Amino acid sequence: MQKRVKHIFIALSFSAAALAAKAQPAPPNNLKTYRVGIFAPLYLDSVFNDNGYRYGKNFPKFAVPGLDFVQGAQIALDSLPLLYANINAKIFDSKSTLKPVYALIQNKELDSIDLIIGSVKDQEYFQLAGFAKQKNIPFISATYPNDGGITANPFLVIVNSTLKAHCEAIFSHLLQNNGTDKIYLITRSGTQERSIAENFKAINEPDGKPLLKYETINIDADFSVIKNKLDSNRNSVFIGGSLNETFANDLATFSQSISKTYKIKLIGMPNWEGFKAINNNKKLKDFPVYYTTPYYNSKWDAFSKKIKDVYLKKYRGVPSDMTYKGYETVFLFSKLLARNPNDFMNHLNEQPYKVFSDYKFKPVFNDKKAEVPDYFENKNLYLIKILNGTATRAL
Repeated sequence: MQKRVKHIFIALSFSAAALAAKAQPAPPNNLKTYRVGIFAPLYLDSVFNDNGYRYGKNFPKFAVPGLDFVQGAQIALDSLPLLYANINAKIFDSKSTLKPVYALIQNKELDSIDLIIGSVKDQEYFQLAGFAKQKNIPFISATYPNDGGITANPFLVIVNSTLKAHCEAIFSHLLQNNGTDKIYLITRSGTQERSIAENFKAINEPDGKPLLKYETINIDADFSVIKNKLDSNRNSVFIGGSLNETFANDLATFSQSISKTYKIKLIGMPNWEGFKAINNNKKLKDFPVYYTTPYYNSKWDAFSKKIKDVYLKKYRGVPSDMTYKGYETVFLFSKLLARNPNDFMNHLNEQPYKVFSDYKFKPVFNDKKAEVPDYFENKNLYLIKILNGTATRAL
């Protein structure tokens, strides 16, 4: 661990001077150069002070995701083969206190950028989205699974699909595979839970008539009340309609406990992927739990092997999922920019450069009468099965 911290420290110590990166070293050609701004929360101004690095042999956890994303981006830029144009990329610390995003915009330091790629959220997300709309610059939101209430922004591209899109994907799966089964949306009290229930209702009743028959059950304590509704002669599907880890664990454990008597299929929300209570729960032995995700990487492909090799040599460690996301996003969309610099938004789904995941971007109109899409969103979601602590794609 100390070796990895040391190498991460070295990577960070270059600070602002090292944030400029090129996809290829000043190639002697006549190809046009396009500029890409990559934003991630590095917290350099917090990690360093006038005396140098503040954390000794430790490393602040809050800075790890952004750093991993940037490391993946840098590996992509170092290996990016370009046939149509040159890419000049610069990495920005979205949590910089000396040069925050709003200051970069005000000082016109981003005016020459042709593409924005961001692993950002909160105010930086809104600031970059607003700037992208104002300047007609595509903004690829790589990791934030939310539209933030943004509307009428045809230059915003959401890669990490929103919760509503996940509900749509689950509903589509049920419609195709479980239309004759007993379906239950099991949820609890809460604002997010109410939003999930409203999403399913709106998806199920686009014209006022239900497409699927399902029952909503609100439970805040005793899950055993569900048993009174089950039929041992029929398959049942439980949709875990909550983002709460304790609720997810309780529902999964209960479902497993009755699975020998009742045929249960449990589908959770997308954030269940990271719940230790699901992945490490020995009580769930031989009981699968499903969830949806826009990212699927078996990590056996040539790209993944390259990332592992480079990361090990550079940082003496193992790349995280954020590293792979940084690599994929920068590799894919930088090449797309080089290929279609003048008509980027109309070629989002022309991806001859698949890296790990398949993406399907569609315009989202929250107001059906609107002429301009609110944003573009990835609607291709994978169904993943967690079984005995191992996640695999469910076919």
